[in-house]
Amino acid sequence: MLKLTFQRVARVFGVFTLFAALCVPAVNAASTKKPVVKKVQVTKTSTSKKVLTSKSSRQSARFISGIKRKSIMRIAATPPRPSFGQIAGLHGAQDALELKSSVALVIDQDTREVLFRKNDSAVLPIASLTKLMTGAVVTAAKLPMDEMITITQDDIDTEKGSRSRLAVGTSLTRGDMLHLALMSSENRAAHALGRTYPGGMAVFVSLMNAKAKLLGMVDTKYVEPTGLSSRNQSSAQDLATLVSAAHADPVLREYSTSTGYQVAVGNRTLQYNNTNRLIKNPEWDIGLQKTGYITEAGQCLVMQTKIAGRKLIMVFLDSAGKLSRLGDAERVRRWVESNPVAAERKVTISTAAKPVSF
Repeated sequence: MLKLTFQRVARVFGVFTLFAALCVPAVNAASTKKPVVKKVQVTKTSTSKKVLTSKSSRQSARFISGIKRKSIMRIAATPPRPSFGQIAGLHGAQDALELKSSVALVIDQDTREVLFRKNDSAVLPIASLTKLMTGAVVTAAKLPMDEMITITQDDIDTEKGSRSRLAVGTSLTRGDMLHLALMSSENRAAHALGRTYPGGMAVFVSLMNAKAKLLGMVDTKYVEPTGLSSRNQSSAQDLATLVSAAHADPVLREYSTSTGYQVAVGNRTLQYNNTNRLIKNPEWDIGLQKTGYITEAGQCLVMQTKIAGRKLIMVFLDSAGKLSRLGDAERVRRWVESNPVAAERKVTISTAAKPVSF
């Protein structure tokens, strides 16, 4: 009985030993295999670079994409800073033409008759409309337009951080600087014009304010020549006066209404275009114009134009959308053209209605 038990144990042990012997080579063989390399898919991009995409890389891409989406959502959730006009509640005013600008004024240039007004006495920041007065001071001084002016570190905008293609060290003539300032609202060019004026920036700004006072612009104040400062402020009534006076200057008319201009900077030729797309529109006859924008001022536009046989001055301030100031100008033009009485009214020119000379 005992012998039979030992035989059975030996038989079971033998089977176990045989099984272990068979398994060991397999284990050893598995341990000697090379590490498994994760398969990847190779794709070609439009630049012919090889991009390896695997499960881990796809997960990383989704993670980065998620961060970007969250960042965009966070930025989108931050409301833009309101303009001075919005803070004052001017956008709530309703008008017959449903203009998007919170301030508007349309007058007959010859008779000074007001055709349309909306919050026209409100005093607001005027952004780059400032550059009309900058140009007026420069041309009135009869300074040589072929004199070279060089952009320096002082001309870099530190208030708004605006960009410019005129790098420090760029030299252009005074005429070129003025052209770019009026047509393309070039901030460094406008600042350089004030900085290089005889007597310096302080004298230049004082002359800007003196000319405003001479014209009877009682609501206007300038602190610098670009319009980047929100402390440059005026009313639509004052700006209409400025546009009428500036229109008498052929240089300001030409530079502000040219469609484009090229300047040579080193080995490059820079192409600049007018900031007012209505200039290229054949339906418009524009004699002088200027656009402007900073957050505090909203989108701004002033123009001298001829509609239905009448010379008109238009002022639009604190418009909320980028194109709404142009849309407002179009609405006014259609309104004037559809009013035959206004178009056919005889114009009586008086001495007091003539533009004031600088």
